[in-house]
Amino acid sequence: MKSYIADSKMRARIRSAAQSIDPVFSIGKNALTPEFTHSVEEYMEKHEIMKINVLKNCDEDLRELGNTIAERSNTELVQIIGRKIVLYKPAKEEKNRAF
Repeated sequence: MKSYIADSKMRARIRSAAQSIDPVFSIGKNALTPEFTHSVEEYMEKHEIMKINVLKNCDEDLRELGNTIAERSNTELVQIIGRKIVLYKPAKEEKNRAF
């Protein structure tokens, strides 16, 4: 898996920015489907940071779930807080990057 986060300061800036955004998607009983992964990839083409809410009826381990989503969508897992997963992928164009 490719690492997009260069150092701990960059990770801290991303975590700070993620506090102010709301979860975009929710994962429930069905967990990961190809459609969900495709939706994550589409969203990350336009945004650098994404927050995903994991519902209580999802039985999978959060760390494993976060790593699987990141691997399948070619993003990087930033953090897991409670039942929220934060992902990061830099913008394609250098001038559009916030971090």
